[in-house]
Amino acid sequence: MGSTRVISTSTIQAPSHNNNVDSTQKIHLTPWDLHFLAVETIQKGLLFHNPKSNEQDIHIQIQHLKHSFSSPLAFFPPLSGRLVIQEHKNNTYSCYIFCNNAGALFVHAVANNTSVTDILNSNYIPPIVHSFFPLNSVKNFEATSQPLLVVQVTELIDDIFIGCTFNHVAGDSKSFWHFIDSWAEISRGNEKLSKLPAFVCFFPDGIDCPIRFPFTKGTKKLL
Repeated sequence: MGSTRVISTSTIQAPSHNNNVDSTQKIHLTPWDLHFLAVETIQKGLLFHNPKSNEQDIHIQIQHLKHSFSSPLAFFPPLSGRLVIQEHKNNTYSCYIFCNNAGALFVHAVANNTSVTDILNSNYIPPIVHSFFPLNSVKNFEATSQPLLVVQVTELIDDIFIGCTFNHVAGDSKSFWHFIDSWAEISRGNEKLSKLPAFVCFFPDGIDCPIRFPFTKGTKKLL
């Protein structure tokens, strides 16, 4: 099936004129969110098949996806932010998402010798599919220097594969699909979303915010 080659990598920010973007907003992590810091990110993929697609059609399609990618970020400010791990006294730390609009990542790649049929007809997931996803094996806490959301659109012989890496501290699978649905709505020309996201975090009674937690010496080396 060949290999995957990256064509371009672009940092995409939410539109600066959008009123939904507050570059000073902080979203503190709940006890549930903190459990996911040391595990890997969420990865989901979308496979599209159009045998009649030619190279020019696919390029136009990818450029449209890239152009429309910034608009839904305006409604999901955490996804274009960065994770901050802050050190306090007594060897404790706290963690929050800083909605600074540092940007999400959009990757354009190509797998010239791979078709949709190659993927679907295989008894097992072909190894090349692993390369259709960005930031493989990255842990959630690494979002201090890595984007919280990365999308890779890979050209195949007969259409595209959209691989998404979504940081679990920014949301769960339901939140991920909400973003994808919102992106699809905007890509189709809708100016308003049918369902707006909510960013209300639940903290149990008696839990002070931000939550402080200890780090071991081994973990500190990773920060």
